[in-house]
Amino acid sequence: MLIFLPRILAILYIAFISLFALDVFGEGYGFWGTTLALFMHLIPSFILILCLVLAWKKPIIGGAIFVVLGIIFTLWFRTYQRIEVFLIISLPLFVIGIFFIVDGISKGGAEHHPRQ
Repeated sequence: MLIFLPRILAILYIAFISLFALDVFGEGYGFWGTTLALFMHLIPSFILILCLVLAWKKPIIGGAIFVVLGIIFTLWFRTYQRIEVFLIISLPLFVIGIFFIVDGISKGGAEHHPRQ
């Protein structure tokens, strides 16, 4: 169960963060402007997807990256200013990272892969 929990949480978190990009459709930018704005708003999601792919293959390293992303999101988006924003935006990254690290340690190191 622990193998899939951080992966499922990460996918759900990425989907949640991606929802914030949908606000570009109401701005009236036109097709190319909206496409560019959507791409720009989805950059955090693309970064998170890359981190998930890495964490899927190397849970300890990927977990550490998720924890670092939690710190970066806390500082960059200033989620430390409001506890409810911190709990929704930053805390899930820390939890996902810790779950990946625990999964990697429990399965014998950074080279663990869920199919093994």
